[in-house]
Parts: sequence; structure tokens; C-alpha cells
Amino acid sequence: MPDPSAYERFRALHAQPGAFVMPNAWDGASAALLRRAGFAALGSSSAAIAFAMGRQDGAHAVSLADAVANARLLGQVSGLPVNGDLEDGFGPDPEHCAETVEAAIEAGLAGLGIEDTTADPRHPIHSFDRAVARIRSAAEVARGSILLTGRTDNFLHGRNDLDDTIRRLVAFAEVGADVLYAPGLPDMAAIRAVVQAVAPKPVNVLIGPRSGAVPLAELAAAGVKRVSLGGALYRRAMLGLVEAATALRDGDLAAGSRGVPMAEISALLPR
Repeated sequence: MPDPSAYERFRALHAQPGAFVMPNAWDGASAALLRRAGFAALGSSSAAIAFAMGRQDGAHAVSLADAVANARLLGQVSGLPVNGDLEDGFGPDPEHCAETVEAAIEAGLAGLGIEDTTADPRHPIHSFDRAVARIRSAAEVARGSILLTGRTDNFLHGRNDLDDTIRRLVAFAEVGADVLYAPGLPDMAAIRAVVQAVAPKPVNVLIGPRSGAVPLAELAAAGVKRVSLGGALYRRAMLGLVEAATALRDGDLAAGSRGVPMAEISALLPR
């Protein structure tokens, strides 16, 4: 059932001074460990969900039901507000986006993101008018029940057009998006330009500028409100697996036993 308190807690994080980090979990154990680390909210990760299922990300290879169920699990285990990475709203039409918001609200998510992607590699980004119509439809359902992030993936798909990116984000804000997000911005100047264009609405940044990581304090000084990690933590965990597998292959059996103790993880999970 919907959890109004999760939505209210999540909204309050976006109203407080400074910036906060919203790490992206992918299963119950990762959500519990991130809760223990002291984070106040979590995101899901479409990449982590897809890879864990042996599927491609961003290709409509994961269903709405599976994505929402994963995000709901993260909230149930951690007790934290969860922002669902719900890709393009699971369909091309505004009605699909509205249905995705309805499913997220019913699952008790505190927030969700809707991208302007198409899952078609030949034409990866929706036209401006269609992208805006999709966010408008999502916002009509979301208003007062769940925090809606309007996202443009221009820079992730080689469309390095900051003017069009800002135009889209401003339009998303005008039709009701609560948070604005353009992953892959090239530098701090671009991040500052986005923040200024959509103010006073909050901006989410993916880790930081592509030009190189900067401290959280520098992003906060630029006006960024929320920092997410996408699939970065999942890939970090997979790096640990690759390193252990390499050592095991070379005969270091102890490499397979180094990690967080099972009893420590178990103690964090619901009983």
C-alpha cells in the first residue's frame, strides 16, 4: 500500500539546505547496508536490475512490474524513501507514463524518474513536444502523491546540446516535474547553467560532471540538491567479484572468503 510518510520524508530532503546523496541499491542486502551507512533515501537502478536478470538496460527488457517490485523491496527492507528508476515510463505514449506513475504510487514509492528515451537506438530521444507531453501526463497523476523527476538523456546518447537539454528541463518543470535531471553533463559550468535555468526546483546530478569527480560540497555550492549514483555501486560490487574471481582462478582460495560476514548482513534484514 502507498506510504504517505515516505513521500513526505523524501520531499523534505529536497527542501533542506545543501545537497544529499541518494545511492542506488539493487537488492535487499545492498539496501540494508546503505541504510546502516546512514543514507536518508535510496534509488533503484535500471541497469542493476537488468544486469542481475541477464538482460540489457534501456531496451524494454525488464517489465514495469519487475522494476516496481525491485524498488518496493528496497523500501521494505530499508524503511527508507525510495526513488524508482523507471526508465522511459515503459512505453512511448503519455498514457504509459501515467500508468507507470500509478503503479509506483500503489507500490509505496516516494519518487520516480521518467526519461525522454525511446529504447530505439536509431532514434534514442523523443521529440521535444512528445517528451513534454509525457512528463505532463506523469505529473497529472503524481501531484501530491509521489515526487516526479523529469529527465533528459541527451548527453548519454551523444546529443551534446546543452541548449536543448535546458529547454527540455525547463519545459518539464513548467508542466509539473518536481525534480530535474540530465545525466552526463560535461562540466560544472553546464551543471550551474541547468540549476539556474530551472530554479527554484531542485536538480539531481549523476555523481558529478563528466570532466571529473568533485566534492559534494562543490556540487552543493553550485546549487545541486540531490546526487545519485545510477549503476555505479552495482558496478563497484561487480569489480570486487572480478578481482576475487581472478584470484580464485590463480589458486588463491582465500580470495573467495573475504567479504561482509553473512551474519552481519542477516542481522540487518527483517525477520
